[in-house]
Amino acid sequence: MKKLLAICFGLLLLVGCTDTTNTPSKKVEDFLGKYQKMDNDVLTQLDLTIDNDSEMDDDQKKDYKSLMEKQYQNLSYKITDEKVEDDTATVDAEIEVYDYQTSITKSKKYFDEHKDEFVTDEDENGIKKYTDYRIKELKDVTDKTTYTITFNLTKEDGEWKLQDITDTDRQKLHGLY
Repeated sequence: MKKLLAICFGLLLLVGCTDTTNTPSKKVEDFLGKYQKMDNDVLTQLDLTIDNDSEMDDDQKKDYKSLMEKQYQNLSYKITDEKVEDDTATVDAEIEVYDYQTSITKSKKYFDEHKDEFVTDEDENGIKKYTDYRIKELKDVTDKTTYTITFNLTKEDGEWKLQDITDTDRQKLHGLY
């Protein structure tokens, strides 16, 4: 009986001391959680991206940032698979985000078919008015879409490290794919 208790205690101690935060799936959860919690690094990257857009004015940039923040806060995900082979791993996650891409596609089609509604003396290409229209349409989006993203990780010095995601996967996170 004492041997059995010693073995059980040893197993509990071993399991209890295992680092449960250093798994491929946990690293992906941490990454996606940064979006949901609007981590400072995520917001800094968003600001840099928006600041580089030369077609939007300051008010449009502010509105667009608000849309992306809404996207991040409402992002949901489910880890669907994890494969580990030696020091590499892949984790599949199914994410659900607002379907901004459908709205953008419809807005662009409307713009192409009704350019005369957008063109002004100050803006002969209609870009400013179109951008205002596109942002207004994005604000009305309630439909969501689901994507699967495969995250790649490598183990370095015993720690799982998430590799940079592709531009396509980043677009999926933003609902723009």
